[in-house]
Amino acid sequence: MKYIGGKWKAVILIHLIEKKRYNELRKECPMITERTLSLQLKELEADGLVTRTVHTDKAPLKVDYELTEFGRTLIPLLESIARWGRETASRTEGIQQVIESK
Repeated sequence: MKYIGGKWKAVILIHLIEKKRYNELRKECPMITERTLSLQLKELEADGLVTRTVHTDKAPLKVDYELTEFGRTLIPLLESIARWGRETASRTEGIQQVIESK
């Protein structure tokens, strides 16, 4: 749980299944504050799950994030969690409708 624990790490990791620029990641996760996103990315990088590449060829500065090989080992787990979440949400909606109709 050290690697994916907390509110946002799994969300960030699932978005990084494909390499993303910081701004792309920011747009895909609008519910995460910029500060939290930056801190979580630093922790994921320190844990060896994500690599950060800074492109300084020309302005503006561009930063890419992608999963490391170690980070990629989490993909099956993250996909299973996402699938479970979707299934649970669909069942919960059905349960909620039954409760509301009573």
